[in-house]
Amino acid sequence: MLLVALAAVSCSASSQVVNDRTLDARARALDGDTVAVDFRLLGVDAFERRQMCQGRDGCWSCGKAAQDLVAKLLRSKTAEIKLTSASTYGRPVATVSIDGDDLGERLISAGLAIPQVQYLRGDPRRAARYKAAFAQGKARKVGALAGRWTEPSKWRRGERLQCERRKAD
Repeated sequence: MLLVALAAVSCSASSQVVNDRTLDARARALDGDTVAVDFRLLGVDAFERRQMCQGRDGCWSCGKAAQDLVAKLLRSKTAEIKLTSASTYGRPVATVSIDGDDLGERLISAGLAIPQVQYLRGDPRRAARYKAAFAQGKARKVGALAGRWTEPSKWRRGERLQCERRKAD
């Protein structure tokens, strides 16, 4: 899930609107003149904020690490958000570039998200980049790819690693 920080960056006074386009989305007020909208990244499923992954030293907060990476990448940067016609989980879907770098690809290559190339049929070059980033992340054993993890979609349906279940007890 793309974070509130992205919405704040996209709604800031320094943002430029490339063209007029209507966006139907749930929004919330951050203050009187700032509205935030959550976006989902096209072709990417990042670990959920409360999701844990297992490494050599036990469970760690891979979802929080994904959130922290996005926040760090967005800090003091301009995000280019390209909306698609799709929506999932009631949120618009977009691709996001930060200083020319694809945010989804960065998350995948850091081992903090998995590619969802079935949603990229209309963008085969992006699908190929995401597959390559995932393969490279696995080879380098970065992030969650260094140990055991549950696919975020399965985690949302209640599947947990053994180490997560023990922490809940």
